[in-house]
Amino acid sequence: MCLIAFSALLGACGGAPARSSTYGPSGQRGIPVVAAENFYGDIAAQIGGPHISVTSILTDPNADPHLFEPGTATGAAVAAGQVVIENGLGYDAFMDRLLSAAPNGDRKVVNIAKALGISGAGANPHIWYDVSRLPQIAKAIADGLSAADPGHRTDFQQGLSRFDASLASLDEAVASIKSRYAGAPVAYTEPVPGYLLQAAGLVVKTPEAFATSIEEGNEPTPQALAAMQALLTNKQVRVLLYNSQATSPITARMRQLAGQNGIPVVPVTETLPRGLSFQRWQLEQVQALAKALGG
Repeated sequence: MCLIAFSALLGACGGAPARSSTYGPSGQRGIPVVAAENFYGDIAAQIGGPHISVTSILTDPNADPHLFEPGTATGAAVAAGQVVIENGLGYDAFMDRLLSAAPNGDRKVVNIAKALGISGAGANPHIWYDVSRLPQIAKAIADGLSAADPGHRTDFQQGLSRFDASLASLDEAVASIKSRYAGAPVAYTEPVPGYLLQAAGLVVKTPEAFATSIEEGNEPTPQALAAMQALLTNKQVRVLLYNSQATSPITARMRQLAGQNGIPVVPVTETLPRGLSFQRWQLEQVQALAKALGG
């Protein structure tokens, strides 16, 4: 969990926003695209190719995204962006503050939650785990790029088609879990992989009060904690999915209990790990889940 104070010179925990600059055939730098999270930045880079230059803000796989506070480097990046991609649903509320601080009528803002029609205080904000809606997420990003740079619309559409086709292995892996383990009980420390588990037909047994408290950084009630512990000590679930990016003594204790009772633990993260594409990241997590269920 990232607990250090953020310097005004830094845009994220451990450094400034990560940039991936690309250049078109003429040698001109692509249009500046700013993604609040690096997984959206990766999707944008795959779609936009040499016509965009991506800056991702939340990039550290060892930091808790919920504790992020933007610095001047982040503000400068957002101010310069022609396309800005945010998750919405309050997950990256800092983006709205930065956008308001640097108004630009020509900037294209892609709010993924709004593009998917997801709203409400109780909605799970981890929508990039919704495998079935990844083509809609990618289309929203492609549409934003096309609106900012109409001259390369055809290229962006081709990039979108390639991205959609690349999801086949991930879709097949999720479908395989559903066909083999539909209805299997599982638990998580917080609802990061909630949409994925739903798509795979698995049944989440984690007490809602426990998951909500952990997600909000609060202490669960004694009743919620006892119910969660009982799931593990009584072996009422087959797998525990553990958010390895936002940990606490309580979640560490749940992981320990799972291990003591022979329940496989599958780590999941909220940020794209370094060196992986979005598709590879998600596929490896799904494969780890399938292995744990079959163990």
